[in-house]
Amino acid sequence: MKADPARRLNAVFRKSQELLRCRRKCCKSALFKRVERKRPAFCGPFLSAAARGAVVMLRGTMRILVTGVSGFVGARLVPRLQRDGHELRGFARDPRRVAIDVPLVTGDAVTGAGLDAALDRIDVAYFLIHSMEPATDANPPADFGAREHAAAERFARAARAAGVRRIVYLGGLVPQEAPASAHLASRLAVERVLLEALPESTALRASIVIGAGSRSFRFLVRLIERLPLVTLPAWRDRRTQPIDERDVIEALARAASAPAVAGRSLDVAGPDVVSYGELIQRIRDLMLLRRPLWRLRRTPAPAVVASRIAAAIAGEQPELVGPLMAGLTSDLLPRDDHAAALLGLRLHSLEAAIEHALHEWEQLEPLAAR
Repeated sequence: MKADPARRLNAVFRKSQELLRCRRKCCKSALFKRVERKRPAFCGPFLSAAARGAVVMLRGTMRILVTGVSGFVGARLVPRLQRDGHELRGFARDPRRVAIDVPLVTGDAVTGAGLDAALDRIDVAYFLIHSMEPATDANPPADFGAREHAAAERFARAARAAGVRRIVYLGGLVPQEAPASAHLASRLAVERVLLEALPESTALRASIVIGAGSRSFRFLVRLIERLPLVTLPAWRDRRTQPIDERDVIEALARAASAPAVAGRSLDVAGPDVVSYGELIQRIRDLMLLRRPLWRLRRTPAPAVVASRIAAAIAGEQPELVGPLMAGLTSDLLPRDDHAAALLGLRLHSLEAAIEHALHEWEQLEPLAAR
């Protein structure tokens, strides 16, 4: 879990002073010795004084609703917001899947059940709901896009009626030079519904989140772990900017009270631009594996079949894996880097993110390949 910013900066400052004293001591005997510098875990952006002054956060306790608290992002966001002293309330379909301590309202955004009670007297509401899993209700809309749109419409209507000031939404990066896949087009449609509902709402778009509980990251790790020969399809050369889960959670937490992001859609991305092939290779190397990589010129099976095979190998739901893999056919890069400056973020490098995620994973569940 991410440390308090002031404590973290103090720790970094103390460490820098220790290194400075050590360098002065060593310079007497190695004045002209060349020192190889390693890339720091924090890769910026290092904000100018003007940019730091522009980051304004509203202080004071707020009543906040976090939907999807049974999921990875929601479960990490709640304790981060609690540290700021906010009054929290959770919303989930199945309370048995909620592993954190938070007052809970049970309901379903797709049908609208429980939304009025959940949003009562709420200042800020986080919409962290997706529908890329098998439907549980008796008469669900035809596909995940229709379910997500229905959930967003009902949530926006209920939030507006309850007097909610801001909705914060986490969606996905959208390709700039190609049509969006069904999964990403659905995310974009949800974003538009929520931004239009309340003028102060904020949408954050992210690529692959690197974290021990991120299903996209876990999917890649499981494939690398379980395949003796890792095949890289044609989409291996497409580029993206994965982001550390700690940076996503911090961005979401700050988005609740930052006036500068009101009514805006922002792309949050890590500092490293990599192809999907390079991402897989970096994860493999940091898992201390020597799996050979096989670069395919074309996918030997139809996309639907390939995604189902990959889901079976990784132990994931094909309803989730299929739409995710369909979004890998084009570059997913941020439109700009304004989010980090507006929210006052310092971003972790990709290597630091992967190391942190693997370490946290192994605290609870050993990786068989390591």
